[in-house]
Amino acid sequence: MRCLCENNDTFDLKVEGDVDTDPIWCNQCGCNLDIEEVPISENLKDEIIKWAMQYGKWIEWSTDTLRSNAIELESEHNKLGQVLTEKVKKELGARYMISFLPSSSARL
Repeated sequence: MRCLCENNDTFDLKVEGDVDTDPIWCNQCGCNLDIEEVPISENLKDEIIKWAMQYGKWIEWSTDTLRSNAIELESEHNKLGQVLTEKVKKELGARYMISFLPSSSARL
């Protein structure tokens, strides 16, 4: 997968949700990777994109405040993110290092 690292390729990835981005990143240079270039099943790509689209549902964007149940919503999001990260690890195999970076905005 192409990234901004010196050799333009990475095998060190992280799964992290963020606003309007694909949820897989190079863990070295921080480049946001195109999910279509990640060699995982279409089914898992769909699952991970659906998960990513739920990022920030604990935030009231119009007022930039946390919803009353923000901690629970964010915790659910992080649990599913960890499950999906394990699926990515399984599909990519030992050639790749995969980590998960949970959201922590509701705990600030």
